[in-house]
Amino acid sequence: MRLPIGENLDIMTVTATVPQKKISSKKVPAGKKKMIARDISWLSFNARVLQEAADTSVPLRERIRFLAIFSNNLDEFFRVRVATLKRMMSFGKSAKMHLEENPGKILDEIQVNVIDQQREFDRIWKDIFNELEAQHIFLRTEKQLNREQQKFVLNYFNEEVRTNIIPLMIESIQHFPILRDRSIYLAVVLARQDNSVRQKFALIEIPTNVLPRFIIMPSKEGQHDIILLEDLVRFCLPSIFYYFGYDKFSSHIIKVTRDAELDIDNDISDSLIHQIEKGLKDRRKGKAVRFVYDKDIDPLLLEYLMRRQGLSGKDNLIPGSRIHNFKDFMDFPESIFPPHIHRKTFIHPLFLNAPSVMHVIQQQDVMLHFPYHSFDTIIDLLREAAIDPNVSSIKITAYRLARNSKIVNALVNAARNGKQVTVVLELRARFDEAANLDWKSRLEDEGVKVLLGIPNTKIHAKLCVIKKRIGTKTLQCGFVSTGNLNEKTARVYGDHCLLTTNRAIIADINRVFAYLQSARHDAGILIGCKTIPVSPLNMRDTFIRLIDREIKNAKNKKKAVIILKMNSLSDPLLIAKLYEAAKVGVDVKMVIRGICCAYTENKKWKKNITAVSIVDEYLEHARVFIFHHGGQEKVYIASCDWMVRNLDHRVEAAALITDPAIRRELIDIMHIQLSGNVKTRILDNEQKNEYKKVGDKKIRTQMEIYKYLHEKQYQ
Repeated sequence: MRLPIGENLDIMTVTATVPQKKISSKKVPAGKKKMIARDISWLSFNARVLQEAADTSVPLRERIRFLAIFSNNLDEFFRVRVATLKRMMSFGKSAKMHLEENPGKILDEIQVNVIDQQREFDRIWKDIFNELEAQHIFLRTEKQLNREQQKFVLNYFNEEVRTNIIPLMIESIQHFPILRDRSIYLAVVLARQDNSVRQKFALIEIPTNVLPRFIIMPSKEGQHDIILLEDLVRFCLPSIFYYFGYDKFSSHIIKVTRDAELDIDNDISDSLIHQIEKGLKDRRKGKAVRFVYDKDIDPLLLEYLMRRQGLSGKDNLIPGSRIHNFKDFMDFPESIFPPHIHRKTFIHPLFLNAPSVMHVIQQQDVMLHFPYHSFDTIIDLLREAAIDPNVSSIKITAYRLARNSKIVNALVNAARNGKQVTVVLELRARFDEAANLDWKSRLEDEGVKVLLGIPNTKIHAKLCVIKKRIGTKTLQCGFVSTGNLNEKTARVYGDHCLLTTNRAIIADINRVFAYLQSARHDAGILIGCKTIPVSPLNMRDTFIRLIDREIKNAKNKKKAVIILKMNSLSDPLLIAKLYEAAKVGVDVKMVIRGICCAYTENKKWKKNITAVSIVDEYLEHARVFIFHHGGQEKVYIASCDWMVRNLDHRVEAAALITDPAIRRELIDIMHIQLSGNVKTRILDNEQKNEYKKVGDKKIRTQMEIYKYLHEKQYQ
């Protein structure tokens, strides 16, 4: 499992191409600007991931995985957010981006928090390390090998490793090499026992991109001995440097995290492709934003490395323990653990014995809830469309796709079968740029029409429409989803997907595609949308009006409730509106996985905001917005969080749920999430991440939702 923080960290600093209405361009009212710094709130989220690693009730393999997720998240945080703050620092006092009015102060606070979290990480890893040994699983260093293992390591090095490494004698290189992001390096001090020659420094990149980080060695019966690839290389240092005559070696792991921002101009089509290709090359040479090193490193070597890279004490120097790039521990060998029984995904009952997916949704709307329901239903829908002779066209958006995407396979086969297939592909999906460039080539080679996007605006909406003609009659079906069309992540990401033939919703989906396909991206096309609010046109305005309705009802002593679920909340205008609602007594309840910049308690409010965060086996990724609306609930699912970048600089789509049964289903699921008291943390003003108190009954929301959906009876 991987928490997709990269997606949440994404920043767009350009101006939206579609103007907001006046209500969305107001300044935040005076006295209501106070919010929690976005980056500090994000660190609080990553601390919740660390809590899962510390939880001894979590299986040991999963605790290791949570440490790996924490490490991977932190890498992306530095590559994007810290890099952005550093860029802002270089712009001086004029630099302001959303909430970051004092980037220097935020960077100082980040440094303190990261070091504190690193200490907690080291403590948790020490406990896990001891528990591994109690289960007869040993991580051996180069100094802990028996004779049989020494022979095994030397053979493995000569057969697999030697040809994949080339030491860099860095003192002999005029221009210090650019250390690659996401790689780890063994920094080596070469010397002689008799001090007869001057010591020298060398660097070896550990080839984890082509070889496994974990090598299982010959072990006693009932025991598992594992060596890390870098320790295997350490053992073989005498063999690597034999021709220099050195007989004394010390070595320590270092890593550099680089600015991952792509500088892309505003042109679309071929120029965008060239800009992304250039940006991907430039990213490898991005400015260092963090330098992590083994705290026991030779001081002279550390000083030399800093000087040659132009680093100073202000460059987020992080002293760490022996192991770095802990993200690789996501691939810690599973075979050595008892099998972990996961809750199995299941086919939605309405599709179990149905002749086809399309047949079912022509009878009624269906909501799929991933990962409880199988994503295969989406793939089956597209496969059916690909071979159905009556289907004339498929239009779909794509942001992040699986490595061997079955979605793409279905679309390619649809094109081969003569369908008009249009894919709106977002090339600027962070860290998936190269993959999406490859998908563009493959799709176009197969005759698929690929649209690349809009200047300054990422396309993040998750939409599809399929057109079918039977005689003179046209039938259309499609879907609106909160998550990516990625069958791999759909196994662990909690998302909702509405499959529908509802004419109003389908008409709005077609309007969005017409907008995306129009040469000038005429916003007027979207004005007719009745059931699908679209950013950057009217998404924020829609939710402001709905909040205003609850405020009005509260003032009139009527029931007023707002229930929100999202990944991140940082939009100043919407936060100000929630403060206004709480002030007059609207019951505001929120489930927010990651960033929450809103304070939840204020003495001047009639009713404090209830906010919780759920971190568990599945990643809570869905966006759901519920407004009591005088007893006629308005329920939306959406692709967007309440963030400036989503509402002003992306094409996002929400969908009003018109089907009463599905509306009730979503409300029930949200009530389960709000009632949870296991794996549920309270989001308070101090971001302390205290667990919600367990009452008479333990409620673990993901298990309860699974049970609710598995036992649900459908007409």
